[in-house]
Amino acid sequence: TLQWETLSRQFVEYEQVAPFLIPEEQQRRLLDFLPLFLKTWEQSAGAIIFPNIQLLASEVSKLLTKEIKRNLNGKPAEEARLALEQLLQEKGEAEDGRLLLKSVYLLSQTDLRTMWNIIGSGLPAALMQCLYLFFTFPLKKTSDDRETSEDDTQTQEMLVKIMLNMYREEQGVEELLAADKLQSLIIATASLWDQCSHSWKVPTGRVLRTISKAQTKNSIVYLQAVDCIKIAIQNLFKLADTLPACDVCEAASIVLCFVKDSYPVSSALLTEFENNDGYQLLLKILLRCEGLQQDEGDPYLDEILDMLTCLTTCGKTELKVSGNIVHPQLPHFDFERTRSSGMTVKNLQAFQVLQSIFQKSNDQHLCGRVLAAIGTIWAWDTVNFFLLEWTLQPINQFTDIIHLKPHPIQTQFFRLVESIVLDLSYVPHEILKKIQYLIKENVVPFCTLTALRCLLSMTKKDLLFSDIFRDSGLLGLLLALLRKQAKILRKSAGTHLPALEEGTEKELNAVMLMMVAALTVRSVRNAVVLKDYGMVPYIKIFLDDECYRSATLSILEQLSVINYEEYMSIIIGALCSSTQGELHLKLDLLKSLLRILESPKSHSAFRTCSGFNGLLSLLSDMEGALQDPPSGLWTAVGQNCILELIFYTLQGITAALHLDPVNSDFFQQNGLFEKMAEDLGSLGCFWTQGEWQIPLRLEKTRTFAEFLDAAFCSSEPFPMWLKNCIWILNFLDHMVKGTLHLESYFRERKPEMGEASRDDQEGPQAQEEHPVAFKKTGNKLSATTYRLWGNREEKWEMGDCAIVHPGAVCVMVRLLPKLYKEGHSQVSLNI
Repeated sequence: TLQWETLSRQFVEYEQVAPFLIPEEQQRRLLDFLPLFLKTWEQSAGAIIFPNIQLLASEVSKLLTKEIKRNLNGKPAEEARLALEQLLQEKGEAEDGRLLLKSVYLLSQTDLRTMWNIIGSGLPAALMQCLYLFFTFPLKKTSDDRETSEDDTQTQEMLVKIMLNMYREEQGVEELLAADKLQSLIIATASLWDQCSHSWKVPTGRVLRTISKAQTKNSIVYLQAVDCIKIAIQNLFKLADTLPACDVCEAASIVLCFVKDSYPVSSALLTEFENNDGYQLLLKILLRCEGLQQDEGDPYLDEILDMLTCLTTCGKTELKVSGNIVHPQLPHFDFERTRSSGMTVKNLQAFQVLQSIFQKSNDQHLCGRVLAAIGTIWAWDTVNFFLLEWTLQPINQFTDIIHLKPHPIQTQFFRLVESIVLDLSYVPHEILKKIQYLIKENVVPFCTLTALRCLLSMTKKDLLFSDIFRDSGLLGLLLALLRKQAKILRKSAGTHLPALEEGTEKELNAVMLMMVAALTVRSVRNAVVLKDYGMVPYIKIFLDDECYRSATLSILEQLSVINYEEYMSIIIGALCSSTQGELHLKLDLLKSLLRILESPKSHSAFRTCSGFNGLLSLLSDMEGALQDPPSGLWTAVGQNCILELIFYTLQGITAALHLDPVNSDFFQQNGLFEKMAEDLGSLGCFWTQGEWQIPLRLEKTRTFAEFLDAAFCSSEPFPMWLKNCIWILNFLDHMVKGTLHLESYFRERKPEMGEASRDDQEGPQAQEEHPVAFKKTGNKLSATTYRLWGNREEKWEMGDCAIVHPGAVCVMVRLLPKLYKEGHSQVSLNI
């Protein structure tokens, strides 16, 4: 503070004597004062406590302006440029120019009033002339000049920072107009970009962009009067044929900034731009950018595309397009509510450049940016989609050529189309017809696949699309294609077809099945169409492939609404004909069966189609699956999968019996409970051969719930066979109560394209894992499990529980003695 006070007194003394000094002495006194000012500033950590700072700024700026003009007057351009460089850089004792520059640099960063004093000194025009010379006349460096490169950089940074601070203010721009320097630099960037100083390109662009943002009515009139934009466009047309694309983008983006930024003040420069083929210039430049690397010229290319997107809303006349709504439409669509929010498209010429780029280019980056721009325009105002599509029809036209574009562009395009329905709640019937034709032609399978996924997403949004795609013929088209593929699969059973069964073609079959499944969900009419096409025998061919199975089962489940007997015949037949190794096919079929058995109307069809015998045959085929070690092919199957198959088989039987007296009588009278007990007993876990490897002491009498808890949540050494027995008894207990079909112990699995086989994932090592996916807290079973068994301390007695299926009790009674064979006598269940 003391230093600043001392400095302030010295400056006051200077002010008092300055009027009586000759100019040279006045200048010397000021220059002698500045080192003290800078030193004090450095010791103050950048804080300036100087009451006369505005007057100081004015004096220093005027002196710097005077020195710049003195070095420029009467000299050729290149000589003047060299003189400026010598003035502004530190050169031994001759450092007055550097001292002035650094002082103005610091003062320009203080406050607005100080900045106004700097602007009023005439410095804006002087520095603009310096910038013009530095940019336009590059100096040839010699080996001796390398040491000054750091000084060059520091000088450049200070000059540019001063100019940015001055030209952000309208007063700074107005000062430039009086000196007639702005037009020269703008035209120079548009004509001498390949000949200018490379190190001054970026700084010049920064300065001009700052001036562009601060344009005033006067600056626009000035630029229009000197035909600045017209001359710049003419020069850029010449550069566009010779310069690299990224350089032309950089130069053109500067000119386009003045056009875009001036529009809120006046449309004059935009009109001049349009009248001199500005849009044709941009199209020419942008198309030259095909093939640029992702990091080459992108900032300026993207800047041009962003400004071009903004120009689409620059216009005084609102576009008026009558509502051309084609019905049917989604119930919540209301065109009257899509009225303008102010950011509507008014400049179709600007949009046509974007449209033409997409139509003429196959460059991934260019096409992707155009699609992103269209999405942005729609987001600005929902009415923009309708204004553009009902006048220029961009999306409709793009659909015709989308198969020629790179795959990522196809994906991006169909997401954009999808957003029309998902975000705008509008059904674009004409576009959908084009997409359907694209699917029919199937010129590029990846494009067909992407288009179909787009339609699938729409179909899932609203049931209306089930009617639209049926009436348009898409459902019939898909059924014809699937019939053809089913015939190929049937003929090639057991052989490998790489062209069909791998990659995009296989995915396409899967998505076609998903689409048919989506079209038949909750649509009896579409299910009838499928049946009338005679597609049922062909659809069930797809059951054998895991990646098709989910959609195929969904289709068959929709058909069950029409004919339960046909569905049951297909599912039971597939279960019975499946081989021992097709474990996952059986599980998927059983889960589908359970979904249908939720309807009581299906129970009769299940019985008449030999459903009970079919499910019991699954248990018969599992003989020895749970013995130690498992027999036959079961050795390669994980313990978890075996228990899962038993569980879902018993669930299916329970669901068919649930509250159905006819099925219950049928099961009882035909001795099927005894058959089930026999089949479960043959699994191999209810008896063992040989001695246990680990001595077992289980002498404590327990309730069944405690026994279940001890087997899976304690450290007691329960053998695997005993755990399996307990789980099967657990399943039967819930079957007794009629609740087994409501339980869920195993994680649901959704197969995806490319998923590894479950057989590969679960081999013999899985047998050592916990067989059932319970959620445990600490060492306790879940609350759900306890709820199933009631109070843990309560004895479980037959007389205390509701027995829905007495026959299931017989099964348990038949199985329990097997636990007391030789070697099992230490097991005690208090039941």
